[in-house]
Amino acid sequence: MEIKGALQADALKGKTVVITGGGTGLGKAMGTYFSTLGANLVISSRKIEVLQKTADEITALTGNPVLAVACDIRNIEEVENLYAQSEARFGKVDVLLNNAAGNFISPTERLSANAFSTVIDIVLKGTAHCTLTFGKNWIKNKQQANVLNIITTYAFTGSGYVVPSAIAKGGVMTMTRSLAVEWGKYGIRHNAIAPGPFPTKGAWDRLLPGEL
Repeated sequence: MEIKGALQADALKGKTVVITGGGTGLGKAMGTYFSTLGANLVISSRKIEVLQKTADEITALTGNPVLAVACDIRNIEEVENLYAQSEARFGKVDVLLNNAAGNFISPTERLSANAFSTVIDIVLKGTAHCTLTFGKNWIKNKQQANVLNIITTYAFTGSGYVVPSAIAKGGVMTMTRSLAVEWGKYGIRHNAIAPGPFPTKGAWDRLLPGEL
């Protein structure tokens, strides 16, 4: 199977990329492409069975190594373990791709405090946990690196019915801009992209529930 993309073959040879939420959907697709470019890949989510299946599929396709690590990014100890396992396996990490997310499509007045906090904890605090954990190690090791955050268009505009996600993604966007300035002196680049909707199962089950 040939995967066509913008970069030349072996563009990521010898580089290690860590993707949160890497077992399914957009994370899986991006990871597969990075692996075709020669990257060492680390994928994480809470479901190790799903991760391992994806890791096996990608390695079978590209012949390049994929490490699956179970990690709930809301838990700082698990994030620190993700970094430690990635470094132990591949020597260093060059790219962190913060892709893991959670969302509820709901009138905001119907959301419980716990539902609201869950989205904030995954999207904003989880992204911060990963970014700070990896960044502190890069700075300590005097290593240049890259962070790519996946945000949404409503991080700029706001949107009804996804208010916790909009708040959290807006925070991630601000963190991206802030750390791009603060950590640029260390050679750590920060970027964010805001894709439109992709018809993945996770997204569509939430965006178009039931018969919508």
